[in-house]
Amino acid sequence: MSHATVPGTDRVTGRARGWAGFLAIGFTAAAVYALTTAAWLSALSFSVIGVGAGLSIVYGVHRYRPSPRHPWWFLAAACFFFTTGALLRGWAQETGAASVIADCFTIPGYALMFIGLNGFLRSRTGVKRHAVIDGLIVGLGATLVFAILFAVPAASVVGRDGVVSALAGLYPLLDGVLVLLVLNLAFATARRGPSYYMLISCMSLMLVGDIAYAIIGTAGRLTGSPLLDLPFLLGFTLVGGAGLHPTMVDIGRDESLPVQAWSLRRLVLILPALVVPFVLAVAIGHPSTLERVLLAVGGAALVGLVLARAVSAVRGYAAAQEQYEYQATHDPLTGLPNRARWFAEVRTLLAQAGPDEQVWVFFLDLDGFKYVNDSRGHRAGDQVITEVAARLRQCAPASAAIARVGGDEFVVAYGAARHDAVRLADDILRTIRKTLKMPTVDVVISASIGIAHSTGPEHDVTAEDLLRDADTAMYQAKANGRDNWAMFDPVMRDRVQERIEIDLALREAMAAGCLHLEFQPVVELAGGRIVGAEALIRWTHPTRGVIGPDSFIPVAEESGLIIELGRWVMHEAMRQLAQWRAAGTVGEDFWMSINVSPRQLRDPRLAGELSAALRRHRLPAASVVVELTESVMIDPTSGADQALRSLRDLGLSLVVDDFGTGFSALGYLRTYPVTGVKIDKSFVVGLGHNPEDEAIVRAVVAMSSALQLSVVAEGVEDEHQRDLLARVGVRHGQGWLWGRAVDAETFAALWSPGAVQIAA
Repeated sequence: MSHATVPGTDRVTGRARGWAGFLAIGFTAAAVYALTTAAWLSALSFSVIGVGAGLSIVYGVHRYRPSPRHPWWFLAAACFFFTTGALLRGWAQETGAASVIADCFTIPGYALMFIGLNGFLRSRTGVKRHAVIDGLIVGLGATLVFAILFAVPAASVVGRDGVVSALAGLYPLLDGVLVLLVLNLAFATARRGPSYYMLISCMSLMLVGDIAYAIIGTAGRLTGSPLLDLPFLLGFTLVGGAGLHPTMVDIGRDESLPVQAWSLRRLVLILPALVVPFVLAVAIGHPSTLERVLLAVGGAALVGLVLARAVSAVRGYAAAQEQYEYQATHDPLTGLPNRARWFAEVRTLLAQAGPDEQVWVFFLDLDGFKYVNDSRGHRAGDQVITEVAARLRQCAPASAAIARVGGDEFVVAYGAARHDAVRLADDILRTIRKTLKMPTVDVVISASIGIAHSTGPEHDVTAEDLLRDADTAMYQAKANGRDNWAMFDPVMRDRVQERIEIDLALREAMAAGCLHLEFQPVVELAGGRIVGAEALIRWTHPTRGVIGPDSFIPVAEESGLIIELGRWVMHEAMRQLAQWRAAGTVGEDFWMSINVSPRQLRDPRLAGELSAALRRHRLPAASVVVELTESVMIDPTSGADQALRSLRDLGLSLVVDDFGTGFSALGYLRTYPVTGVKIDKSFVVGLGHNPEDEAIVRAVVAMSSALQLSVVAEGVEDEHQRDLLARVGVRHGQGWLWGRAVDAETFAALWSPGAVQIAA
């Protein structure tokens, strides 16, 4: 039951009282009508129910605003016409007036009711041939029964006016139409709330009442006991309740039941209708000519409907199969072929490629799509994907095979010469980077394209090979700066294979405990006192030997292994620091620097894990420094702002590593809660030789001093660099002048209090 139109429990309760109250009044009035002998009280009871039903529907339409409304208006009008016809029929019976006057209102009442029911059916989505034919079969069978058993006998009564007899024979035929419409409504309605059941019950009661009158009509009688009107009164009461119930808005909604095959419930209704002509022929015994014609025509029509139903079922099955196949081979959002369908199309292109033609595969990945999806929502992301698909269809040749193979990944296959393929790649880039007009805000995105091609008919290349190579080239295009294309080269495949092997070996090394940390000291430039150390991960492969961090850290970052790797470094570095502090190897003001990657900063668990590690190793937050790269402050999707603030709330120091090499700007240092910077060694190595490097160092120191940030210079290799850095205001240094990174045992031997003078 839907209460969406009016919020609040009290108002919903009020609605329930409305329709239930009308049912109570209607049933009471119906009982009075059946029991009273006073003509005026009977007329009043009938008027209360009939007019009340019409007014209830009018009120319900205004209150709940169903869509469409016109079927309810017609039902309300039908109630008024039926009531008028019933009152006139009683008046005619008492005064001896012609009963045709009542028929002038009753028959239009049927017409209005039929129009209303048909209005509900027309509001359904699409034409349900199965439901219509099934309704026609049952309706035609019922009409034959009504015609042979009731209509023909009523119309054949002798001794009365021909118009009266014709009208008496018409009413049973109208019941056949009623059966047809009610069954179609039942077959097609998906939402079946109380209002629906009351409406169907109303129509069923009217059918019962009509049959009762049809039975007495075969004997030439037009009126009978007041009990014969009881089904109509109960039906009017129910239709009035249906109009007052909130679920009346569901009956006209454009939602239909799925197309059904020959289900058991339908066969229970259809099979009796099919045998009606044969049963009637036997039951009548000696049918008249008119009855023979009706049975023959009705039987032929039923056979025709059954054949039409069979054809419709076959067509429906074929259409459903076609729709299923389409859904299985196409992307539901864009309508483009999916990966499986696209592979089949590429295989066809490869088979049909001429000797001077190559098959080119373009792998597109949208740049910046994740930012749009995260900031604007998935609906905006879907709009972007749909628009990109439309643009690809627009700029790609008609013979090209286009598909969506991932969230923001598309592929295009095209048989052409090299210059045509390059031109298509440029056209795609130019088309996609055009501004996308969105409902709320305009969006500008770009694409990175990897291109691979078949090398000729003499080479055995598959669609899967081309897609793999184009995917590899796409990553190269991104590495080259995005918004461009890159042609696949076998060297790229070697690099990919190398990365895969490193990833697997790194996972094995972590599981086997083959990684270790080394520590490089951070010292005061004035005096050489040790103040901290940077923890650096090291990996010695059993066959490859030492593998540098520059080789395996990017692989771990890309694969997501960096989260687990960073967690291990964090705990191992803190464990070692706690051990040194307990042994007196370092003082209480000694800090440990731990590098955190951009992907780790996007992990919402990072702050909690750092806090837990500090508690576990009983370390103060001031003893740990988190080093991060400048790139995390530039990337708007990194979530660095919130992550860094969470780390600062723990009391950790935050230092920007390799400062000066990326997108260094005062604005970033003011926006983010960093506490220090590390000057990259590329500027330190030029001190004394390159005036520009010295100017950069002075600027960084001045800027950091103004923002009250600490400064550490990396890559200090000689005393001249140390002295110059000290003169410009740098307090701390790190580099080979004081030693390379060493294991924990060597570090303790070199930098314990008794060995400081030797190490310095």
